[in-house]
Amino acid sequence: MPSFDTVCEADLVKVKNGVENTAKEIGTRFDFKGTSASIEIKDKDITLIGDADFQLEQIADVLRNKLTKQNVDVRFLEFGDLQKIGGDKVKKVVKVRNGIESELAKKIQRLLKDSKIKVQAAIQEDKVRITGAKRDDLQAAQGLIRKEITDVPLDFNNYRD
Repeated sequence: MPSFDTVCEADLVKVKNGVENTAKEIGTRFDFKGTSASIEIKDKDITLIGDADFQLEQIADVLRNKLTKQNVDVRFLEFGDLQKIGGDKVKKVVKVRNGIESELAKKIQRLLKDSKIKVQAAIQEDKVRITGAKRDDLQAAQGLIRKEITDVPLDFNNYRD
């Protein structure tokens, strides 16, 4: 039976490139000279450090621009809360989404079941496998998922015939 996987995976190489380009721009921009503004990435966590909340927002804007130039969807970024660290410095941790959370997977499953399209959705770890008898049904399922779920950048891969 034909099938495909619904996934939420950022290209971490492009994300790392975007973070490095952001760090370069922070180092050269005049408004960041003499401040503690910095950005670093570890695994799937990006840490923004600055003197004030306003400065962190500027760094986040630069990061969004650099990731957009790398063709990385900014919906992969999940911004955390502002945290105070020693002295007058603040930081914000940004998580890069990878994998579909169980709530979203259940929502996709329910969406397909309620739509009466003749496909089955099975949750497998951090992805949802969708199988159906006809390719047309699978394409209809893809269209429905793209239309209904807009807050998470979903992609489709692993097509089987």
